[in-house]
Amino acid sequence: MNLKERVGLNLQDARRAKGISQEELAHRASVNRGYVGKIENAKYSASLTTLEKIAQALNIDPSELLKPRN
Repeated sequence: MNLKERVGLNLQDARRAKGISQEELAHRASVNRGYVGKIENAKYSASLTTLEKIAQALNIDPSELLKPRN
């Protein structure tokens, strides 16, 4: 699994654990909903700035999006 896939899956897990939609996350992070979906599906690589905004919107540390998967 590459880093882009890891970030996407960790993002999806964190978002679902918080019980919010991609649309709600996008609104909270001030990014496009389609962009969130493409990050989750490993189609796009997010910048560090975007990952920070998303992590803040999820109220998690940005490192959670980079952590290794089991």
